[in-house]
Amino acid sequence: MYSIGELSRRTGVKVPTIRYYESIGLIASCGRSAGNQRRFDRQGIDRLAFIRHARALGFPLDAIRALLDLSDDPETPCAEADRIAAEQLADTRARIARLERLAAELERIATGCASDRAGGCNVLQALADHRHCAGPH
Repeated sequence: MYSIGELSRRTGVKVPTIRYYESIGLIASCGRSAGNQRRFDRQGIDRLAFIRHARALGFPLDAIRALLDLSDDPETPCAEADRIAAEQLADTRARIARLERLAAELERIATGCASDRAGGCNVLQALADHRHCAGPH
């Protein structure tokens, strides 16, 4: 059995985050010690590692909950897990596209300045007046 502090050290997940995951039902302790400390078993470590990995991949908590539910029943077809992962991939690609547009706009305004004074600064003008921006905002 592991304390919440040991669970945190073993998984790299902060104690307040573990408490939050427990409060929303993503992870459950195996009970409490005589000193009223939460106790977790190896399954708790594995489940928290699963959650941490899914969060690192950007999955929202609702998707993680659905994936954990699927994981809890090994006989369930994996089509739903595939659908959830495909949706996350599409969301990630959309975010990347937005970030690439943002980077291009930032590069344009940061390198387009021909003035050495704030009054003629392209960056300040672009931020103050969207007509100077290349993309929609």
